[in-house]
Amino acid sequence: MALKKYKPTTPGQRFKIISAFDDLTTGKPQKSLLAKKKSSGGRNNEGKMTVRNIGGGHKQRYRIIDFKRDKEGVSGTVKTIEYDPNRTARIALINYADGDKRYIIAPQGLKLGQQVLSGKGVTPEVGNTMYLSEVPFGTVLHNIELRPGQGAKLARSAGSYAQLMSRDGKYAILKMPSGETRMLLQTCKATVGMVSNGDHSLEKSGKAGRRRWLGRRPRVRGVAMNPVDHPMGGGEGRASGGHPRSRKGLPAKGYKTRARKKASNRYIVEKRK
Repeated sequence: MALKKYKPTTPGQRFKIISAFDDLTTGKPQKSLLAKKKSSGGRNNEGKMTVRNIGGGHKQRYRIIDFKRDKEGVSGTVKTIEYDPNRTARIALINYADGDKRYIIAPQGLKLGQQVLSGKGVTPEVGNTMYLSEVPFGTVLHNIELRPGQGAKLARSAGSYAQLMSRDGKYAILKMPSGETRMLLQTCKATVGMVSNGDHSLEKSGKAGRRRWLGRRPRVRGVAMNPVDHPMGGGEGRASGGHPRSRKGLPAKGYKTRARKKASNRYIVEKRK
């Protein structure tokens, strides 16, 4: 995947760096795998704003993604690689031998016409879904289940991946995208490869309008507010003071927000940096 940098012919183009979209093979999604998506605008069921900086944007339809990969032993062929407005990664349309069609998160290096499989006894090739008990050590993985049969929850965004480090009893030990090392049951599934669109983090919109198309409203810095509006507000002139914290007063740097007695703490071998 390549990035596209524009000549500074207008102020909005000057810093614009976006995807070249040269990895896409079609502009039209599979109709049978589309669902309605209602925009909330950051409001709850009472119409009150509960999340700031959200609203507007282009109308979107949700692509139904197969996170479970439960068609075991049935070969599938990669038909298209598409853009998904709901996520940072690319998605791939898979045509299975029994006639079924499903979307999956496209890993880096997935090609048109490539065969993908899931289940037991599958070779560790890009796009194949395996049980953690059969994955070779050091393999790069994405779309990882937290609980068997639940569907993928971990390493789903653009460029993310986890790595299988070792096994201990009924658990597999993985290094997560955050740097955390944790244990997962070996009966959980994971897909081989790294998630596509790894250059997503290098993109720059170039102008506020492009952020508005994506449904992002302007975000005001806390230090630019008055003391009544934010703990970091106020001061004479451009003075910005106080410790970095949220509007509700929660410190932003170095303050641990994870519950000390959280049940899943026992599965964490090494905390994230």
